[in-house]
Amino acid sequence: MKVGTDGVLLGAWSSVEHSPNAILDIGAGTGVISLMLAQRTSAEIIDAVEVDQNAYEQCVENFEASPWADRLFCYHAGLEEFTDEMEAQYDLIVSNPPFYTNGPSGDRRSRHLARQNRFLPFGELLAGVAGLLTGNGTFSTIIPFREETSFLSLAAGENLYPIRISRVRGNTDTSIKRCLLEFQFNKIEAVTHELSIEFNRHQYTPEYMDLTKDFYLKM
Repeated sequence: MKVGTDGVLLGAWSSVEHSPNAILDIGAGTGVISLMLAQRTSAEIIDAVEVDQNAYEQCVENFEASPWADRLFCYHAGLEEFTDEMEAQYDLIVSNPPFYTNGPSGDRRSRHLARQNRFLPFGELLAGVAGLLTGNGTFSTIIPFREETSFLSLAAGENLYPIRISRVRGNTDTSIKRCLLEFQFNKIEAVTHELSIEFNRHQYTPEYMDLTKDFYLKM
């Protein structure tokens, strides 16, 4: 699986101001977000959970090849199984969840599996987060903008409330496509803003470059 813009955005945008000591990446894919958070923090524990066999194997390989191998660990499991077996809680949980409901089959099945909401429904994701997050912890995710209202409603049902919302445009002339959301258990007024990635193809905005500069060799 290629490194996607959604994962890069989430890994760079997720707040670590509360100095999390234990981090969980749900649906880690090949581990990009976990690796970004290992670079950004001194967290002693960075766990990842991934259900797809091929992605899990590549995630483990990437973790072992990184400078932070002693802090990174990937579990091969679905979220429900992981939640049932784990007693630990996390100060920061991140997830770039699947959300496409239809798509290709055949030899692209693994990539499609990773993007299908029916394999990790938002309700299941949020219930798992609510059970694994510490009382003062935060949960960050990225979803399609069209799903924002329903996702916020589902989150409220788990007593998770937004504290930061960033709505993302691919470029300055297009409509909003993605929504970055940060939640906690305490209900406060959320800070909102918009982010554009590009002016034109490969001409990135200063805000996007500032957000992601520590992770690209060239921009």
